[in-house]
Amino acid sequence: MTHSNSWWIVTDLDGTLLDHSYSWEPARTTLRWLQEQQIPVIPCTSKTAEEVRGFRDAAGLRDPFIVENGGAIHGEDARGEEWEEALGIHHSHLRPQLDALETLLGERLMPLEELSESEGQRLLGLGGEALAQAQRRCWSVPFVPPSAEGRERLPALAASLGLGVVQGNRMGHLLGPDVSKGGALSRLKQRLGGPQPRVLGLGDSPNDIPLLEAADVAVVVPGPNGPHPAFRRALEQKRYLLAPAAHGEGWARVIRDLIG
Repeated sequence: MTHSNSWWIVTDLDGTLLDHSYSWEPARTTLRWLQEQQIPVIPCTSKTAEEVRGFRDAAGLRDPFIVENGGAIHGEDARGEEWEEALGIHHSHLRPQLDALETLLGERLMPLEELSESEGQRLLGLGGEALAQAQRRCWSVPFVPPSAEGRERLPALAASLGLGVVQGNRMGHLLGPDVSKGGALSRLKQRLGGPQPRVLGLGDSPNDIPLLEAADVAVVVPGPNGPHPAFRRALEQKRYLLAPAAHGEGWARVIRDLIG
């Protein structure tokens, strides 16, 4: 990866660069331009490493990436071989804690890995191998969110177990303590060393807040019905910018406006 004292684009995928059909076509030309400019595009996502590898191959990216809401960072060494650094608790230890959290909450917390093909299609628009890749977790346990009241109670209950919970667009995520997208970004900077980049962070849902807070320039990418309510105050205070359109189109336009 080329180091320069310029930009890193650190971006969420689902709902940000990708729309809810997982298309990134409106951003294709800008992605290619960023690579030509040697500006790293670093996915920072709730997706698994397996899922991100598929996206990187399709998009022609070779830059590092952050998976499972900050549970691990990945990159390539000088020989082009992939490395991984874990930052969270392994799924095998986290999964039983979801059952404990469910008992404390008193509501069902259906884990992503137990969704049937039809449930995967209905809740996530995923089936077949795409669903299987999303279900093969290493550093997190995604789950179908409970009621609105339950979602409010979950963070404190998870903290009582020494764990964390974040809410994405479609799923909740049980994580190890102090695991976040922002923390993973800080660790990635330390690991790579060199001159510190300016980080342009882009996200669309509450689990992206640690990334946006760690960025030099933070951009909220709205959905078709506008930005997530969690960003209202930060947008009003102009701490975050708002992309001019939804998903990949807004992503591409705001990047061109800021650094093009």
